[in-house]
Amino acid sequence: MKKAFTDEGATLVRVQCARPGAPAHLFLADEGKSVLVLRLMGDAIIVNGNDLLAFEPTINHKITMMRKLSSVVSGGLFNVRLEGQGCVAILTHGKPITIPVAADLPPVFTDAEATVAWSANVTCDFHTDVSLKTFFGRGSGESFQMKFGPPPRGARGFVIVQPFEEHPPPPQTS
Repeated sequence: MKKAFTDEGATLVRVQCARPGAPAHLFLADEGKSVLVLRLMGDAIIVNGNDLLAFEPTINHKITMMRKLSSVVSGGLFNVRLEGQGCVAILTHGKPITIPVAADLPPVFTDAEATVAWSANVTCDFHTDVSLKTFFGRGSGESFQMKFGPPPRGARGFVIVQPFEEHPPPPQTS
């Protein structure tokens, strides 16, 4: 459904070793992007669907839809929620920055087109800063931002951003 309406989303491919139980190496890439490997220990993260490279079979995945229409501006309506124990590989343009999110810190605002992933326990909303100046090219900063608030009960979370704005791919014509 998401492919038909938004032309976004990657195809998931299962890789199986020709000799189960035998050691093997798998090399993956996507146009020279950096690969960041995260080890989940029973927790969950949300990853922009275009930035997910691989995950182990011990990780449960679920495609999620952003609740706000403004998320289309941030590169898409759909993300992937990953949860469990194992490794997840995500892609970034350049070296990513991890920003902590906690109750004792101010909320984190990120450029929606540079946001790659975030811990699933943080609150995520979209913030708009559109004014008349925006329409005349005199606005400062980003018009659409993601706002991350602290997780419940004093827990901590994080947001991963890249030093690059990823724009949604243009619609394919046949």
